[in-house]
Amino acid sequence: MTIAAITTAAITTAAMTTAAASAIERRTAVAHDQVRVRGFWGRWQELVRSTTLPAQHRSLLATGRIDAFRLAWKPGQPDEPHIFWDSDTAKWVEAAAHVIASDPASPLAGPLAEVAALIASAQQPDGYLNTHFTVVAPQRRWTDTRNAHELYCAGHLIEAAVAHHRATGDRLLLDVARRLAACIRSVFGVGPGQKRGYCGHEEIELALIALYRATGEREHLELARYFIDERGTSPNWFAQEDDARGVPAAHRWDVASCQASMPVRALTDAHGHAVRAMYLYCGMADVALETGDAALGAALDRLWDNVTQRRMYVTGGVGSRHQGETFGDDYELPNATAYCETCAAIGLVFWAQRMSALRDDGRYADEAERALYNGALAGIALDGTRFFYVNPLASDGTHHRQEWFGCACCPPNIARLIASLGGHAYATDRAGAWVHQYVAGTARLDLAGTPCAIDVATTYPWSGRITITVRPENPVEAVVRLRIPGWCRQAGATIAGEAVDVAGSTRAGYLRIARRWRAGDVIELDLAMPVERLHAHPAVVDDRGRVALRRGPVVYCCEAVDLGIDPDSLTIARGSPLHARHDDGLLGGVTVIEGDGTVVDAAAFTDRLYRADATPTRPRRLLAVPYFAWDNRAPGAMRVWLREG
Repeated sequence: MTIAAITTAAITTAAMTTAAASAIERRTAVAHDQVRVRGFWGRWQELVRSTTLPAQHRSLLATGRIDAFRLAWKPGQPDEPHIFWDSDTAKWVEAAAHVIASDPASPLAGPLAEVAALIASAQQPDGYLNTHFTVVAPQRRWTDTRNAHELYCAGHLIEAAVAHHRATGDRLLLDVARRLAACIRSVFGVGPGQKRGYCGHEEIELALIALYRATGEREHLELARYFIDERGTSPNWFAQEDDARGVPAAHRWDVASCQASMPVRALTDAHGHAVRAMYLYCGMADVALETGDAALGAALDRLWDNVTQRRMYVTGGVGSRHQGETFGDDYELPNATAYCETCAAIGLVFWAQRMSALRDDGRYADEAERALYNGALAGIALDGTRFFYVNPLASDGTHHRQEWFGCACCPPNIARLIASLGGHAYATDRAGAWVHQYVAGTARLDLAGTPCAIDVATTYPWSGRITITVRPENPVEAVVRLRIPGWCRQAGATIAGEAVDVAGSTRAGYLRIARRWRAGDVIELDLAMPVERLHAHPAVVDDRGRVALRRGPVVYCCEAVDLGIDPDSLTIARGSPLHARHDDGLLGGVTVIEGDGTVVDAAAFTDRLYRADATPTRPRRLLAVPYFAWDNRAPGAMRVWLREG
């Protein structure tokens, strides 16, 4: 379809009413506070609760980010509030609220209440809330929406407010968010004197949908839809802003970097800043879900295929280029210079969850899983206090996690993802329940109108054996759908001891079990997890002649600390056996992959630079560890893609 045709189709669908949304079979994610997480992710959640969030609170205080809300800064003083500082604090508030929702007695409750009160105190009489533009540059409010992060910060404050209200029942921040949204609504729109603008860093769109769902106030949905509909239209808003500020042509950004070169319904490929793109696609999916907008859905389908089939790393990382933190071209996936910002992988998880609600297909949860266990989780160290901003797939040993960053978007972002992880595992619709992610623990949900608990016992991702016990309060006719991951080539299942025809009952990646469920019904699911060699598309230049190792959802890498050499000098023979072994004493308890490889015998080059005959090799034992756990021991080189010969 041409851009002109796509845009024409958008015109006919952009004004769809909520009546059209009835055509969408609503599938609603089970809230994270209705899921008690144990096992693998339970340990990560406990680390975030006990260590990560307290440490981040200290960093927010030490860098002046929290105190910025006191609005006491004066010119010449240190810690001038930066344009994006508010978002760092807001994400911490959201993460802490997720913890409090499940554990009201958490020690985080006190600091959370203090920070919430401080944020509320900074709101201006007209509803405006931004520390930088209140005390540093009040005369420049709303004059640089592309670069200044006002709407981005507002979005994170709104998301934090919704989470805080859900966790505590306190309307303090929710009402702050409502007044802030009203302030934004008074500034942006198509009315007389309003700015026909939108944000350079998307986030406000999905935040407004969250506020709409929390309050039922339709004006928040309409504002989110306005920002989606207006983006990339002509005349271009960012160009008009640059004209108004007199920005020289040489200093103007390519509007494509902000996904604003064309209307969103005309987008065919992912380009520009990767995190911004992920958040935009989340907002588009939210609006499509609420309005039934078919043109938005079609654009999202095109973008999904482009990202996952041509512009995504095997770890679920997205964003190839350091310059502009952007996507590259199709198959442009360098390893050592990969950017793969942690926030971008997190954004992919958020987008995949929304696509799972929009489409009946397990491939979205597959990619969420890929990013969760690899590209996103690598963003936090095993001690919970150090973080990656950039996640390369090869390192010479000089790339390490840090305790904090000047631009600290990633640390609180990974904290809020892990704290709310249970909310990515389940969904319900009128017919029953969907299990998207295999998370050990207990979920409380509505099973076709009947309150129900679902208990999951598993050591996933180290084992594919999963025991699911269904406990409805009363017997109920319902459908339970279990995702059969795309990586799984052989799956078996029983229900109440009787074998299930997995192949015959699986559609679009979900095993469908329809029956009259009674308390204590047990599903046994067995997902085969052999070690696999993955090969990249031949157009991915860096990966030619190389393999990546995967077992289940976990992607592996080799580190010099285990091999005693640079992993890039190791070669794995085609067809050589590889074995998995769980090691409780390594990296907090992980399954490793072992096998045999070879390295060139450097001694054969004594007194010579080149050889004309066959190059002598010697054996070298291979040990690969999960990619998410790399750089937690002695510094050294790392490789995901290994030579194969």
